Amino acid sequence: MPARSNTSRYALLGLLSLGPRSGYDLKKLIDRSIAHFWSESFGQIYPILRRLEAEGLARRRSQRQDGKPDRQVYSLTTKGQEELQRWLEQPARPEGFRSELLLKLFLGAHVSPEVSIRQIRDYRKRQQARLATYAGIEKRLRTEARGHPDLPYWLLTLGYGKHRAAALLRWSDEALTTLHRRRRRPGRSTAVR
Repeated sequence: MPARSNTSRYALLGLLSLGPRSGYDLKKLIDRSIAHFWSESFGQIYPILRRLEAEGLARRRSQRQDGKPDRQVYSLTTKGQEELQRWLEQPARPEGFRSELLLKLFLGAHVSPEVSIRQIRDYRKRQQARLATYAGIEKRLRTEARGHPDLPYWLLTLGYGKHRAAALLRWSDEALTTLHRRRRRPGRSTAVR
């Protein structure tokens, strides 16, 4: 099973398939497109680009800039396109999942219900903000990328985020109802022992 760093290389290959970019351009594209479900830092991007070039999967060329150092722009090679295609056809790995909120709620019997209620209210606000962000992204995509062949796929990933945030809002409401009832009926802890 490939490690995350290996998946990072495919993320960069995929983004380069959209057109030639510098490491800086790739980071900007990540931040405004896939950052809601995949992130890469400059510290990851540049070494991966160098490895992709060394493996013949990407090509680098210098682009002159007035009054600035030359930009290093990378583009996908035919070998890189083939490697990306092979990876895209493989089944996706099972996703790992960690949640500090759920860990704290699991251990919530050790604090007053108000602490957990506050945690969930904050979490709920973040989900509402995500939904608003996703609505803005969808509006922008439907306007700026109308007719783009990748638009249906971009909207699929956006739809996942919207459905997930909406489900987490519903869960937050259920959890708040449960905790409000618990606050009214304090009793012995039912924590797993």
